[in-house]
Amino acid sequence: MTSLSETIRPSRAQARDWKAIVILILLVPVLWSPLILFRFVLYQPFSIPSGSMAPTLMVGDYVFAAKYAYGYGRYSIPFAPSFISGRVLAADPAYGDIVVFRTAKDNSVDYVKRVVGLPGDRIQMRQGQLILNDRPVTRVALETKPAGSTCGGDEDAKVKRWRETLPNGASYVTNDCDDNGYLDNTSVFTVPPGHFFVLGDNRDNSTDSRMMSTFGFVPMDNLIGKVTRIFWSLDEDGEPHMERLGKVR
Repeated sequence: MTSLSETIRPSRAQARDWKAIVILILLVPVLWSPLILFRFVLYQPFSIPSGSMAPTLMVGDYVFAAKYAYGYGRYSIPFAPSFISGRVLAADPAYGDIVVFRTAKDNSVDYVKRVVGLPGDRIQMRQGQLILNDRPVTRVALETKPAGSTCGGDEDAKVKRWRETLPNGASYVTNDCDDNGYLDNTSVFTVPPGHFFVLGDNRDNSTDSRMMSTFGFVPMDNLIGKVTRIFWSLDEDGEPHMERLGKVR
């Protein structure tokens, strides 16, 4: 459990490409065993260690990420050599996808966030509202709920919630812990080619693309998979949280 574009890109030395191809060929018999096929090729399980994606994903949730959704690259192919770049069977994420990836700033840690910006998009936060290509993203206020531990303060406090809907129809709920949070107002970020922009659903308690110096835009090649389902969940007391099981939006 852990909390190539169309082909392997040409490198300076052709020998490196041949080494990568040979390694992949040698791995084929191993990868076709049922357990390895499921775990390393189709779906990978992850545990959720923080509340940055609350209320969609909570601490104690265990999720499956579909590794085939965006193709296979250095971070999704098991035992892939560090010199491999690009993705095989590449596909780009869509607005609203919850993705597992590694950042350009730290490629040793797996992150789970929601995609809100694609190459060429202009992203900004204004008074806590997401602005996409100069237009406020549609959001509707929902009933407040007890904050619990998701806001990092008084557990008896209430948290504001919004249903946010992106231009492609992807709709989900976000938490708004602070009316004037540190990242509620930002400059405009223009997503460069080959990258995407992510936010956590728990907007005031998420380290994400708004923090350019430590996180920033995410390279497409750093994708690992698309979160599709919560397959197990435990509450704060370690008891099964069965009502949380199912598909993730």
